[in-house]
Order: sequence, then structure tokens, then C-alpha cells
Amino acid sequence: MKHIQLIILTSLLLVACGGNQKKNTVESVLETNNLETIRAKRAELVENQEEIHAKIKQLDEAIAKIDTVKKVPLITTITAKTEVFNHQLEIQGNVTTKNLLVITPEFNGILTNVYVKEGQKVSKGQLLAKIDDGGLSQQLAQLKIQADLARTTFERQKRLWDQNIGSEIQYLQSKSNYEAQQEAVNQLQQQVSKTSVKAPFSGTIDDVITEQGSVVAAGQTPLMRIVNLSNMYIETEVPERYIKDVTVGKHVDVEFPVLGKTVESNVRQAGDFINAANRTFKVEIGLPKGDNTIKPNLTAKLKINDYTNENAILIPQSVISENAEGEQYIYVVEDKNDKEEGVAKKVIIKTGKTQGDVIEVLEGIKNGTEIIKEGARSVKDGQTVKVIKY
Repeated sequence: MKHIQLIILTSLLLVACGGNQKKNTVESVLETNNLETIRAKRAELVENQEEIHAKIKQLDEAIAKIDTVKKVPLITTITAKTEVFNHQLEIQGNVTTKNLLVITPEFNGILTNVYVKEGQKVSKGQLLAKIDDGGLSQQLAQLKIQADLARTTFERQKRLWDQNIGSEIQYLQSKSNYEAQQEAVNQLQQQVSKTSVKAPFSGTIDDVITEQGSVVAAGQTPLMRIVNLSNMYIETEVPERYIKDVTVGKHVDVEFPVLGKTVESNVRQAGDFINAANRTFKVEIGLPKGDNTIKPNLTAKLKINDYTNENAILIPQSVISENAEGEQYIYVVEDKNDKEEGVAKKVIIKTGKTQGDVIEVLEGIKNGTEIIKEGARSVKDGQTVKVIKY
């Protein structure tokens, strides 16, 4: 800048000298090849240079007084303020329901009848299918006839015994025979009842797996799947370090990415057992009833409120630096004047939990502190800075 000003002033001085001074130019003096003339010209130029430098210095001093921002870094700031900070644990879970069951038979045989179809709503206890009993019904009918005869014999013996007629042994034999026959009937009725497949709870037949006429095995062959969507929930596993923070009643934001839907809920159950294999405990989150778009095994993203600070100070993580000792620090502005100029000060801070791009400050600053945001990486401790506002 100074060299440019020197050239400009020199040019103006030479132009002002007029045409007669062209004979006194450096070129014309050099052409004379006269030592005295050349020395005189040099002395003249040196004197003019010193005069020009003095004028430039005066101009620089005037600029410095008027333009105080010339060498002051420009920064932006944010003001620290207390606010409610709800930290959230982000984790994945799956929708499930306790009323989801694949029904298997309790009896070996041929599946003779299937009384329901997929999508059909059924009530608890409703007959869903029938398995051939292999002649048990006929045996039961014969046992009932024998049981009826044993009951009649016992009743007659009892009336006689009450009248002190007959022997006690006859009475006891008839009673024992009747009870044995009745027990046999009950046992066979239980066997026959296993040939009838009934709904264990009210719900919807989601899938009929085995068709009519198939041979089925007790406890092995899947017959159909029944589901009830009225009491669904989300199940997830939470790391054990959160066992004190994730408790019953904590607020949860539930997002279903596939559905593009978000619902609010709460932790309805938190397990007390730590799984030794992965060091987690189970958590259940309730879901609102009546939403038929939410299906079992649907993936959900959970944001569980595990920490709340009513008077937290939050700052962007981008303004924080770290020194060689591993301490975190930021720059704040102090002693700001009416021209928005102040002094940058380095402050060591202690941080807490993070959420997104912000972090909680536990120690080092207080409510109302002005923190350097843009320019925080380029300023120095004790440097004068100017705050600009957008």
C-alpha cells in the first residue's frame, strides 16, 4: 500500500514540474554522463523520497485513528441462557403383542374340519377346527352307559343302607364302582375335548397353515396363527448403564420409519434382570389402541428420555476446542464497548450430555455469557475483537 502511494505521489510531482523539467529527468541526467550532475539528481530524489515517506506516515496515522476496525477480527456470538434439557437415549425396538400365537393340536390324528378362514374374527373359546378322535367318542358313549348303571346301583344301595338294609360292604362296593366309572368318563372326555381346537383368546385368524385332511401331530404341527392387535407394545433391550435412568413412566418418542409416523408413549415396564450375555435389560413401551397400521414385528426407533435438566446451558459443539491436557475450552467476549468491540477470553469448561449438535455445559459459564461462535477457531486469548450481527 505504501509503495503504491509513493508511486502515485512521485508521478504527480513529476507531472507538476511541467515540460521544462523533462530535461532534468533521470534519463537525461544519465545521458550527460556527468558525475556531479548525477549525484545532484540522486540527492534530489532522496530528499523527495523522505518527504513522501513522511506524508505517507501522516496519512497512515490518520487512517488508524478513523478506521479502528482495520486489524480487529470480526466475529459472531451467541448468548448462553438456561433452558430445559431433555436428553434422549436413541435405540431400536420391535412391535409385539402377548396375544400372538401359532396354534398347535393337542391330539394326533387327521384334521377333519377347519371352520375358519384367514382374516376372520373369532371369540375366545370358539371352535376353530376338529381332529378325528379315532373312535374315542364311541368309547365315551359306552363308558357313560356303564357310569349311569353304576350311579343307579349306588343310589339304590345308598337308600337301602340309609334304612339299615343290606351290608356295608355292598354299599361301599357300589360307591367305589360308581366313582371309578365317573372318573373314567371324565378322563375320556378330556381326551375327546383335545380333538376340538378352540380359540385361546379373541382376535383375528392371521393365517391358516395346515389344510383340512392333513395328518397332524400333537404339539408339533402348526395349524393356524391368531393375533389380537388391541394390546400391542414395543420391546427393546437397553444397556445396563441406563438402569437408573430408564424407569417406568419415562417419556418416549416412537417413530415408525416405514409408516412415516411418530407417536408419544411411556415406559410401561422396565426389567430388573440383567442379561449376562449382552449386559442389557428388557423394556416395554405401550402403544395406543385402535391403530391398525401398526403390526407385530414392525421396527420402531425409540427416543427415551433418560435425563432432564431444568436449568441447562446448551452450546454448539462446533465452538469447543481442546488443549494438550485434554481440557475443553471456548472463547467468550468481555468488556464490550458501544462499538461492539471487546476482548476475547479463553474459558475452560466442563461438559455433560450431548444431543444432536449441542452439548450441555456444567461448569465454566453462566446465564448471559456472550460466547464467540463464528471466528472461535481464529481468535487468541486477550485479543480485541468486533462483534458483527447479521
